Amino acid sequence: MTVVNYINIEIPSKSTNEGLARAVAACFAAQLDPTLEEVNDIKTAVSEAVTNCIVHAYPETIGKISIKGRIYDDNTLEIVVKDWGCGISDVKQAMEPMFTTGGDERSGMGFTIMESFMDKLRVKSTVGKGTTVTMRRRLSFRAGNKR
Repeated sequence: MTVVNYINIEIPSKSTNEGLARAVAACFAAQLDPTLEEVNDIKTAVSEAVTNCIVHAYPETIGKISIKGRIYDDNTLEIVVKDWGCGISDVKQAMEPMFTTGGDERSGMGFTIMESFMDKLRVKSTVGKGTTVTMRRRLSFRAGNKR
């Protein structure tokens, strides 16, 4: 696969920036002429990834979040959300539905939601160094949208 376009932005881990991340992902994906359902799925997955950074990676401070997007020539969208926060000690456990370290108000469904809305989800994390979430989704080719 060949990258045909990309973005790279960095935002502080403030809850007000979660909506910005959703909008950026939707605008970037728009060049692939996605269906409304595809756009909503992408926005939701990105929202979950960024919210995890805000709530879990930097629970007591404001840190940085990197959001990278790539579009490949086969109509695949890749979004990478990275933080340099506290990291996850057990990624497998963290990806289990209903598991959370965020208290009673958190559902523990973030990774499950990302996984259900994207074709591929990969999570890499190192305690004390941060977490990288890579999500991919191949969007449907629509009339007039072939590369």
